[in-house]
Amino acid sequence: MLELKNVKKSYDGTPVLTDISLNIEDGEIVSILGPSGCGKTTLLNLILGIVDSDGGQIIYNGQDITNVPMEKRGFNIVFQDYALFPNLNVYQNITYGLRNNPEISSREEVEDLIHLLGLEEHLNKRIGQLSGGQKQRVALARTMVMKPKILLLDEPLSALDGVIKESIKDRGYAIYPGKVTEAETFRIGNIGEIYPEDIEKVCAIIKEFLEEYNHEEN
Repeated sequence: MLELKNVKKSYDGTPVLTDISLNIEDGEIVSILGPSGCGKTTLLNLILGIVDSDGGQIIYNGQDITNVPMEKRGFNIVFQDYALFPNLNVYQNITYGLRNNPEISSREEVEDLIHLLGLEEHLNKRIGQLSGGQKQRVALARTMVMKPKILLLDEPLSALDGVIKESIKDRGYAIYPGKVTEAETFRIGNIGEIYPEDIEKVCAIIKEFLEEYNHEEN
C-alpha cells in the first residue's frame, strides 16, 4: 500500500501542495484530477522521489520512504514529454533499463510487450522519426519492461489510438505480460487518460486540499 500523510511542497515560498493525505491499496487504479498548475505532476514527482517534500511522510508497505532516493524506491514514471533518448533507436530505448538488470524481463516478455504496443516495424527507427503516438508507446514500453512496484503515468495515453488503448486494457490490471494476477501495482495518472470505467478512485486536487472519493459511488 502507498500512503501519503500530510505531504507539503512549496516553490519559492508559494504552496503548491498542502497537507496531502492519500491511501492507495495494492492493485488500485487511481486518477489525479485538477486544473493546470494545481500540483498533479508535482505530486507524482514526490511519489517517484525526484522532488523532495517540505513536510509529511510517504509510506510504502509500512516503510517510510520519504527520504529514500528515487533509484532505491523501485517506482517508475511515463513523463508527459516521454524523456526518450534521441541518439538511440526504438529497441535500444525500450531495453535501456535492462542493460544492467537483464533478469527483470526475459526476451520473450520484451517481445510480447513490443507486439502489444504495435512497435515491431519501428524498432530500428530513431526517436525523431516517430509520431507523437509512437513516442508514447515507446515510453510506455520502456517503463513497463522494468516491472516497477508503482507505475506513475503523467497524461500517458493522450496520443494513443483506440486500438492500442484497447490492447493495453485487455491485458488486465497488470503492467507487464504474464503477471496479470500477481501484479501489485498502482497506476496513477490524469482522469480520462485511463479508461474511466477502470478507475477505482479519483483524487481531486483543488486549491489547497485533496478530496478522495470512490469513482463507482460518485
